[in-house]
Amino acid sequence: MNSLSKRTVAVLVAMAAATIAVLLVAGSSVAARNAAASTLTIWTDADRKPAVDKIASAWGSARGVNVVVVQKDFGKIRDDLKTVQAETAPDVIVGAHDWTGDLAASGLVLPLNPRKAVREKFPSYALNAFSYGTAVKKLYGAPVVIENIGLVVNTRLAKVPTSFANLQTQALAFKKKKSGNLAIAVQQGAAGDAYHMYPFFSGLCGYIFGTNKAGNLDPSDIGLKNAAFLKNTARIDSWNKSGLINAKVDDGAASNAFLTGKAAFWLTGPWNADRIKKAGIRFQVVQVPAVNCKSVPFLGSQGFMVTKFSAAHGVESAAKDLVGDYMMSADSQFALTTANGRYPANLDAAKRVKDPVLAQFGKAGAGGVPMPNIPQMGSVWSDLGAAWVKSTKGSGAVKARTAFSTAARNIANKIG
Repeated sequence: MNSLSKRTVAVLVAMAAATIAVLLVAGSSVAARNAAASTLTIWTDADRKPAVDKIASAWGSARGVNVVVVQKDFGKIRDDLKTVQAETAPDVIVGAHDWTGDLAASGLVLPLNPRKAVREKFPSYALNAFSYGTAVKKLYGAPVVIENIGLVVNTRLAKVPTSFANLQTQALAFKKKKSGNLAIAVQQGAAGDAYHMYPFFSGLCGYIFGTNKAGNLDPSDIGLKNAAFLKNTARIDSWNKSGLINAKVDDGAASNAFLTGKAAFWLTGPWNADRIKKAGIRFQVVQVPAVNCKSVPFLGSQGFMVTKFSAAHGVESAAKDLVGDYMMSADSQFALTTANGRYPANLDAAKRVKDPVLAQFGKAGAGGVPMPNIPQMGSVWSDLGAAWVKSTKGSGAVKARTAFSTAARNIANKIG
């Protein structure tokens, strides 16, 4: 072989070696990305972690995805999602429905598009709870459980009320029986509690925000100042005068009164069911009877959301399959309900609930209103709660019409 041929062969060998090296590096990079893409991270709280571990791992095993469930303080999940580094960020979070507007507006969670057959297994209010949009509403989360308060009746001390007038008669008669008795144990306290007072608010035809033509919440339509509600506020004045409702009753006073037989009626949620059972009280849970309008409670829903980081991690499709299909199935929802003692959002799962107390709370939430999930709701809580405190604090109370009109103006000014 002449010198030219030798040099040519050497060059070709060198080029081939370089090409192989590049391919090996590229291959290893692809392999690394594929390995990373096969891991999906979920943030959840301590109460739900065991159930989420079990259910999500079953899904992952069937699809070849390694699921990592990270335990977080529930109250910090939303804020931590805003500051987390991309490489350690979650692909899916467990969250409350009223985070939706904040997270969707910030682009931190991605919209879902479940199949029609999946959507049909959920009541519209459950899907609305996780929907958000200024023009077109999109679904940003899979509702899993729904919780709400109900009127808990000690059936040894009172009968299940047949109307609001009947509730009022029984409650005031019980209050007069003995000093220290409460008519209706509903928590407020110095800071107020708009959440627990909502059945009375809706019963008097009040609402938080109206809706626009597109069906989206309209923060310019503040329901505290609607004509029907303001006309009915005279009833609040009468409740204050009779002592039917007393703003001085806080959480501790309300629970203590009911658990020690000093109140026959208590507005509370399923989180107190075990305490009532432990006290040996025979009880039934119903919805507060209608006043002027239906007295529905606020609904709270928890569910799963897919974060924007799933796209960067290469698992967006898998995350949406997990959240928008698997976690919305009746089997998954019933398993989560069993583990956490909350009513399932899925209608088929709800039919499987055998716990009579949980079923009663679920029925007490029928027609309920999801807590508004738009950011402007943050401007409502304190003023709405304060209006109730000012108008039901006993002597020195402000006329309810004045208290709620003032609250409406304050809220409007905050929202701007």
